[in-house]
Amino acid sequence: MKKKIVFMLMVLVYLFVSNTSYGDQRVVAEKITQAPVIDGKPDESLWEEVQAIVSHDDIADIDITLKAAYTDEEIFFLVTFPDPDESRMHKEWIWDKDADMYKTGPSREDTFVFKWNMEPAPVDLSVYSDDPYITDVWFWKACRTDPVGFADDKIQALALIKNPKARELTSKSGSTMYLQRLGDEGRAAYKDVLFIEYKGDIVPNFENQTPTGSRADIRAKGSWSSGRWAIEFRRLLNTGNADDIQFVPGKSYQFGITRYEIAGRSPDPTTTQPLYGCGDVTEVLTLEFGE
Repeated sequence: MKKKIVFMLMVLVYLFVSNTSYGDQRVVAEKITQAPVIDGKPDESLWEEVQAIVSHDDIADIDITLKAAYTDEEIFFLVTFPDPDESRMHKEWIWDKDADMYKTGPSREDTFVFKWNMEPAPVDLSVYSDDPYITDVWFWKACRTDPVGFADDKIQALALIKNPKARELTSKSGSTMYLQRLGDEGRAAYKDVLFIEYKGDIVPNFENQTPTGSRADIRAKGSWSSGRWAIEFRRLLNTGNADDIQFVPGKSYQFGITRYEIAGRSPDPTTTQPLYGCGDVTEVLTLEFGE
């Protein structure tokens, strides 16, 4: 309850922010009359008419193409980026015969993240920022959320005060900061599956389910073809939820995108994607609304 009250007050402050341009690159959401089908296939003619921007992800060292559109009720994004292979398995269970038990495997799913500033003023959105902040994170996961057509909806907070569940990080200036990630209110699009008895040499670690509440705000679907991902996102402009950023056409919104999960971790060479968990916002973007 306390968390919800804090978020409500934070959003009320945010809605009174003036129309200020924050970022290094503008992303203009173009007004459309018909919503795209969220299937991860960017072959609808409306996307051809929407102007794209290209943002470079320094961590992944790739260019990400981003388009945005909106109707009176909803906002839509299309992102595409190169990836040599399709990774849809995550931390699979691998049977260890000697130990007679399952152990976590090395696979890591493909992911994509939007990170929205929910502060009343511009901040450094990096995970190694010296600015405390609260952000709305849209976290698409090829294994855990895509099969049911959603992106995970979370809050990411960077603070000066230690929380028992927060990760301790060193900021760019050398200060100690604390990073915490909280799921929005509601049920996630996946749940852990544990096996005590042998069910096969390799079995899934997660079971998909339909999310509920604020955690079900973001529809998203991705498709991989010929070395490239295409992911479509869809969300209400105003969800009515205190733990979400609310969009008002005519205002500007600071955000960033990244190919990898943002968790403040070090590279792990034992996994299929060593940079998984090392994602960060490396270019500040500003969302604006066209007519």
